[in-house]
Amino acid sequence: MKYTLIAFIFLAFAGAGHAQKVFAIWPGLAPGSESWKGQEEEDSSSIPGDPLAYNIVKPVLIFFPASPSIANGTSVIICPGGSFCYLHVKTEGADVARWLNKKGVSAFVLKYRVVHSETNHPMQEKNERMKDTANARRLLTPVVPMGIADAKQALAYVRKHAGELGVAPDKIGIIGFSAGGTLATASAFDYTVEDRPDFVAPIYAYVPPFLPMTVLKDAPPLFIAAATDDELHLVPMSIDLYSKWLTAGHSAEIHIYSKGGHGFGMNRQNQPSDTWIERFGDWLQVQGLLKK
Repeated sequence: MKYTLIAFIFLAFAGAGHAQKVFAIWPGLAPGSESWKGQEEEDSSSIPGDPLAYNIVKPVLIFFPASPSIANGTSVIICPGGSFCYLHVKTEGADVARWLNKKGVSAFVLKYRVVHSETNHPMQEKNERMKDTANARRLLTPVVPMGIADAKQALAYVRKHAGELGVAPDKIGIIGFSAGGTLATASAFDYTVEDRPDFVAPIYAYVPPFLPMTVLKDAPPLFIAAATDDELHLVPMSIDLYSKWLTAGHSAEIHIYSKGGHGFGMNRQNQPSDTWIERFGDWLQVQGLLKK
């Protein structure tokens, strides 16, 4: 279905220094959640300095364009984590985007659909919900594929509108953290010409068993990072991804840090994982993605 670029909406992001453009990625209501009600909200009290976006009904991309003086055409779609219940839109979103901007890379923070929260404290609600494993699984089962669909649609959207957005249609990557890493990983295995990512970076990603796991012949290069002391014990999933790329003869790089825990994102903890974003920048350089 043909659709035009929507008019941009100005939002004030803390410390952004300028307004951000926001683009709805679906023409009309997002498929599968047409009956959803409610309005997106933000919880700034659960983790001071790390606001959580929740009750996302309308998936959007928040655009962080690189300065024209240094822009190199590369762009990255950023998928924050949050257990598919909320999104860490700063430490796994806007902070990553601003760092990439300094490298001449334009960035888009994806707000994808998550489980509906009944209260104004989505993290506390999620922690309580997880005590009932069967109920948590029931709520998550329909939402995870929606998030994956949002990521694929975001890739297709940026490629379709690359000229208008000032980015190269063949230099569009995706990076995801934890649950957002599920989205990034899914995009690396199952894609079309329209939504194929040109590079993929799953960071302490959760890889559900139902994802297609056949590495395609034109699979994109992969960058992986995680910490050995990850409380959710997701490191084997990262290692398995790396091994699949090696076996298939595709380009891949992995960093498993001794310390950092789960969800380190752009937080500075005086741990080895603090430098992951610099290694990602090195990798982008090696891949030729920072050339103007």
